[in-house]
Amino acid sequence: MGSSVRELAGATPATRDRYVDLLRVASLGAVVLGHWLMAAVTPDGVGNLLAVVPALQPLTWLLQVMPVFFFVGGFSHALSYRSLLRKRPEGSEDSVYSAFLRARLQRLLRPTMVFVLVWGAAALLVQLLGGGGGLTGVTLRMVTQPLWFIGIYLAMVAFTPPLLRLHERYGWGAFAGLAGAAVAVDVLRFAAGVPYVEFLNFAFVWLAVHQLGFLRADGRIRLRRAALLAGGGLIAATTLVAFGPYPLSMVGMPGEKVSNMAPPTLALLAHGLWLVGAVELLRAPAARLLERPRVWRAVVAANGVAMTAFLWHLTAMFGVYGALLALDVDLPEPASAAWWAQVPLRLALAAALTAALVAAFRTFERPAASAPVQGHGPLAALGATLCLLGVLGLSMVGFGGLLDGRTALLIAIPVSAPAAVAMTLGGWLLVERAGRRTP
Repeated sequence: MGSSVRELAGATPATRDRYVDLLRVASLGAVVLGHWLMAAVTPDGVGNLLAVVPALQPLTWLLQVMPVFFFVGGFSHALSYRSLLRKRPEGSEDSVYSAFLRARLQRLLRPTMVFVLVWGAAALLVQLLGGGGGLTGVTLRMVTQPLWFIGIYLAMVAFTPPLLRLHERYGWGAFAGLAGAAVAVDVLRFAAGVPYVEFLNFAFVWLAVHQLGFLRADGRIRLRRAALLAGGGLIAATTLVAFGPYPLSMVGMPGEKVSNMAPPTLALLAHGLWLVGAVELLRAPAARLLERPRVWRAVVAANGVAMTAFLWHLTAMFGVYGALLALDVDLPEPASAAWWAQVPLRLALAAALTAALVAAFRTFERPAASAPVQGHGPLAALGATLCLLGVLGLSMVGFGGLLDGRTALLIAIPVSAPAAVAMTLGGWLLVERAGRRTP
């Protein structure tokens, strides 16, 4: 792997925006570290450190960096789709869409499919043998939760072409329209008490952040605007939390009546604006750092396994806690002095086990051979929709209760784990078929 990373790094064109690659890796790494730090596992169950020590909740304003990943996604999607359009035969935008979906989803869904199948088989075996209680049961329920992010990302990929056209026509106005829709949703939710309207912000908030990536791709977020985004977003987020109905934490908390994350709120959108502005202000010094060969090689290597590490990091974390319990290692009370003293060991063990899992599964993150730029757009769109629903459903229901018919509500429809897996696999097969289909 070392030689291939060296070759890839050495072959990087001068026009490549290396900072985007760094942001992609850093944002996923921050999420992984945040999950490891927030887990408060005891022999009695799993809690959240931020609930145990509410004074730590301001740290989520630094560690909740998913907006940065979606912002980077918008930048990459714009470049990828435009590149395919330039290469298309006249009148074949339908085939470009299917090829775009397949190309963008390949490195995302191939490792995800492996994760789903491996965990599905393991969960079935555990429950057939009569297991599934204690920490094992918690693991089966929680290990799929990060898949929500993949579901949202799938929607961003699927909506890239129409949203890119809106961007090319209206520029900042397209972003303002999505942000305004997010404002309207929260007004209807909190001021008018309209039920279920809040779920629309899963689209409006995250797609608004994604739209900022289009603006960056066109060079329209320069230093002054980055400063305005950072300052204005921070002031808006602070004001909304201080005087509005929004909680301080930018991640979900157990038992809270209002979450900034699920569904996303206007406060989370403001948080995303300040993060995007902040990382753009750091672009110039970071770009100079990335010119160093060793630093760039490290970023290239991390990008090659980032999705695999993200998918398996909770598996590693629960594996570490399970091993500690099996060895009768004392798990101190969360936030106690002994608990904090044990943090470096737990992090090191989780990182080592994640590295082992990455070594086992990283081959599925490597891109497969490119398909011809031909295909069937409606078939690809149907496949992406099924993948989206399947992945979101699985993130909610988990693998616990496979034999008991356990379900979770997805857009008011009960979804079981087997049904979610079937939708995900079926959708992926449709995307693959659409991307390969010739006229």
